[in-house]
Amino acid sequence: MVNYRLLVLDLDGTVLTRDGQITDESKLWISRAIAAGVVVILATGRGLHQEIEAFREALDLDTPMVLANGGEIWEGTGKILERYYISKEDIRMLHSISIEAKAEFGGYSVEKGPDEKDIWTDEMFDFDWITFSIRHENPNALDHLKKHVENSATLEVISSASANMDFSLKGISKESGVRRVCEYLNIEMESVMAIGDNLNDFKLIQSAGLGIAMGNADDKLKQVADQVTASNEEDGVAKAIKRYLFEEKDAV
Repeated sequence: MVNYRLLVLDLDGTVLTRDGQITDESKLWISRAIAAGVVVILATGRGLHQEIEAFREALDLDTPMVLANGGEIWEGTGKILERYYISKEDIRMLHSISIEAKAEFGGYSVEKGPDEKDIWTDEMFDFDWITFSIRHENPNALDHLKKHVENSATLEVISSASANMDFSLKGISKESGVRRVCEYLNIEMESVMAIGDNLNDFKLIQSAGLGIAMGNADDKLKQVADQVTASNEEDGVAKAIKRYLFEEKDAV
């Protein structure tokens, strides 16, 4: 008997180690969760073309996905459930302030589009953008940029790292994506166990039946989490599953 019906896992800094690998211990306990009847899904800032299928294959998953910080929700491989686009006017604004601040920028669109440092072409303004990211190593410059958009009625501002600002359509986040998956699967949020490490996991960790922060997580996330597990270099996901899903008391 397990305590939760849906296990939601972030990738970077959570399931993945610093070198982008999934440990054997994590694979083992994720597979045990699946064998016990738990639905295991990924909720990540990555888009579909950013190695998602390789990770799903490594974990033997064919379940819904919450991608691009909630901007894309998939029923399964090749089956889109919902997408949420940033308006083209907002994309022009975000591009403009990025250029003005000499910041690195990129994003995720249906048409792919650039990664950070790639050349932006005029045709990209016509792409269907799901997320947009601005990166600046100068925290003062980043704060200045944030003031342009923090009161926006149309943009959700999500930080995924200290030097980054990520944007999606207002109201869209990993939490909203997981809620949509719960609706699709007829599962209550109280039956969700979620594990993450950064501020784009904040609302999800707050809202899940059990929100768990990694040992390497942002301190603000740890403050709102129900529990804190070990780091991604110390099999924190495996230990959390063992301890909180299966109630094996020796796991820390």
